[in-house]
Amino acid sequence: MKVDPRGQRCNAALSAVVLAAVLITGSGWLFAAQGAVFGIGAAFGLRYSPYGYLYRALIRPRLGPPGELEAEAPPRFAQGVGLVFSIAGVIGYATGVVPLGMAAAAAALAAAFLNAAFGFCLGCEMYVLMKRVWPGRRGMTAPESDKEVAA
Repeated sequence: MKVDPRGQRCNAALSAVVLAAVLITGSGWLFAAQGAVFGIGAAFGLRYSPYGYLYRALIRPRLGPPGELEAEAPPRFAQGVGLVFSIAGVIGYATGVVPLGMAAAAAALAAAFLNAAFGFCLGCEMYVLMKRVWPGRRGMTAPESDKEVAA
């Protein structure tokens, strides 16, 4: 399946705002909510992500069709990476190891900001690197072109 890369940048911007709020408030509950957003996108696909719904309903109709589409697998993998950071951060906040929670939130915020501001998806790049190192991995489809999977 192909996705609109502008939607991914919008999702990253919303994630960055939430993750900044997590760092400011120290809220493990807010981090858990962001983790749920990451989890839905990773498990069920980007079209089912809450931020994806917002983008399609409120923003995309005003932009017109995208100039190009990209494969869904790399950004979906990136959502899974975000979920891992969210789980670590929520565990940190919930157990009183606040520095772990803050570090996980800061790392996720940095990745989300890079995608939102510059269109550079760290998780997508990890996906491409893994495909090059282990090209025969099950469950990971080969990218049709490097340009297509570069976020």
